[in-house]
Amino acid sequence: MSGTVPMTLEGHQRLQDELKQLIRVERPKVVQDIAEARSHGDLSENAEYDAAKNRQGFVEGRIGELGDKIARAQVIDTATINSEKIVFGAKVTLFDVDSEKEVKYQIVGEDEADLKCGKISITSPVGKSLIGHSVDEEVSIVVPSGIRVYEVTDIEYS
Repeated sequence: MSGTVPMTLEGHQRLQDELKQLIRVERPKVVQDIAEARSHGDLSENAEYDAAKNRQGFVEGRIGELGDKIARAQVIDTATINSEKIVFGAKVTLFDVDSEKEVKYQIVGEDEADLKCGKISITSPVGKSLIGHSVDEEVSIVVPSGIRVYEVTDIEYS
């Protein structure tokens, strides 16, 4: 992979915490599990050994993936952003013209996206469509269920 990976300070910290957990806790536990499974004898029919080796593969893969993302991270402190337009990190309040309901999203990096928490990825259709718009603008967004029309009612950075 190449290029930078945009993320908020919070998202960057979460990835670093997960990496530390994997290196300090999960990796040693997997090594211990493999050693214990080996002590049970024949490895060809040892389900515990196979499960521990599979877990080791997952842990090592995730460590590599997190290390790469952290190395390529473009950490953005959203509290320092001063823009009247929607950019990465913005907390946006939208009025859904069709349902007449208000929705709030924060535009974040791919690894931070969590719709239940109101965090959408900058690479999602909604995230991409909102970038560059200002308060009182209408934004038409193509989503799987059709076209949604939102009015931007507030933009904040914190």
